Amino acid sequence: MLDKAASVLECFRPDGGTFRLTEIAASTGLAKTTAFRLCADLVRLGLLERDGDCYRLGGKLFELGSLVPRRLDLREAALPFLQDLFEATHETVHLGVREGHDVVYIERIHGHRTLSLPSRIGGRLPLTCTGVGKALLAFSGPELADEVLAGPLARLTPYSVTDPARLRTVVEQIQVSGLAYEEQEAALDVSCIASPVFDGPTAVAALSVAVPRGRFHPAQLAPAVRTAALGLSRVLRSGGGTVGGTSL
Repeated sequence: MLDKAASVLECFRPDGGTFRLTEIAASTGLAKTTAFRLCADLVRLGLLERDGDCYRLGGKLFELGSLVPRRLDLREAALPFLQDLFEATHETVHLGVREGHDVVYIERIHGHRTLSLPSRIGGRLPLTCTGVGKALLAFSGPELADEVLAGPLARLTPYSVTDPARLRTVVEQIQVSGLAYEEQEAALDVSCIASPVFDGPTAVAALSVAVPRGRFHPAQLAPAVRTAALGLSRVLRSGGGTVGGTSL
């Protein structure tokens, strides 16, 4: 039953939309009576909310997610550096960690001129299509890079890198420079520069600045991104953030 309940929760979309019971049953493959019973239990527990004939994710999930210790510690340690980076650039700033072959965003700061981006707090994107993801890929050990490059590479836009040989060259360049670049690979007309964050030999996170393509000036953005990443790494290594030395 836990697996079935999890499948109900996982059928919801990043945009926070609602589902009717028939849609939940179809998406999960559950019988309608089973889906109805599970949804009723999840509503009772606060994990779902019901609005007429529709269901949406409940506030209890947000409360539980915000208590995940490693991410909470990392986010709290990172916030001052993210705020400094935003003040220095006045562009959208991200903090992300790796889960498998994806980057999961745990913080995002943007101003009034917010970009249309696929990233969202708690959302995930392929490592290979984002600046944050490529920074994590380059500094998470050669085994991960080999594993990712051996499989099919995601294509979010026509500019996503789907050639393994080309992506390997990109990873090697990131390892030399300490900076990852992404140009329209996750969203059209958006470019990004990112840098890894360390609390040990491999990256535990990465942070980035995303800007409209017309305002993308890497030489101007790189020092601020690198400074923020180095500053956060120093805090984590000194014990200022109890994140641990393994990839989150």
